[in-house]
Amino acid sequence: MKTLRPFALAAAVLLAGCASSGASTPASGDATWWNPLTYSWSSLAPWNWFGSAIEVSEQGVGGLNGATAMNEQAIDKALNGDYKLRKGMRSENGGVVTFFQALDGKEIRLEVTGESTVSEVRVMDSGIKTASGVKIGTPFSDLYSRAFGSCKKVPGSDGVECKAPERHISYLFSGEWHGPEGLLPSDEALKKWAVSQIIWRR
Repeated sequence: MKTLRPFALAAAVLLAGCASSGASTPASGDATWWNPLTYSWSSLAPWNWFGSAIEVSEQGVGGLNGATAMNEQAIDKALNGDYKLRKGMRSENGGVVTFFQALDGKEIRLEVTGESTVSEVRVMDSGIKTASGVKIGTPFSDLYSRAFGSCKKVPGSDGVECKAPERHISYLFSGEWHGPEGLLPSDEALKKWAVSQIIWRR
C-alpha cells in the first residue's frame, strides 16, 4: 500500500493538470480545435528532417531534370520552393526560347530553359555545389591544368566553358583577359579565373 500511495497521488496531480488546461478557454471565448487533415504530414518524412540541399549531379539540379515539365509549378516543386520564379522569353538561333529565372531577392540564382521539359539549368547560386564539391568561385586551377581539350571560348561572351568529367555538366569560367577578342585565354591567365556558372544539360 505504501508504494501505491505515491503513485496514486502523482496520477491525481497529472489528471488535475490536464483538467485545468482543458478547462481554460481563449480570451475571445472561441474554442480552437487542431485539425489533423490540415497538417502537412510530409514535413515529418525523414528526408525533410534536416532540409534538402540542392546539388548538381549527372541526374540534374536538385529535383530538376530532363523529365521536369517547363511550368512554374513543376520547377518550384523541384527547387523545394526556395526561390521566387520569373518567366521570360528570348530569341535564340532564329527561334524563341522559354526560360524561368529563380530569384533570391533581386539576385538571379538559377536559369532554367527548355521546351516542353527542362533541357538546361544554369546555376549562379554559391550555395549549390556539384556532387564533387565544385561551386561558384572554385578556381580554374583547382579543376584543370590546361584548357586544351576541355575548354572553349563562348561566342559573344567573355567567358570560357569547360567540360566536367561528368557528361551532363560543364563550368563557365570568368576573369580578366586582355588578349584578342574571341581567342581562348592562356593557361596562365585562366589559373586566376573562377567558376561563375555551373551548367547542366540534358
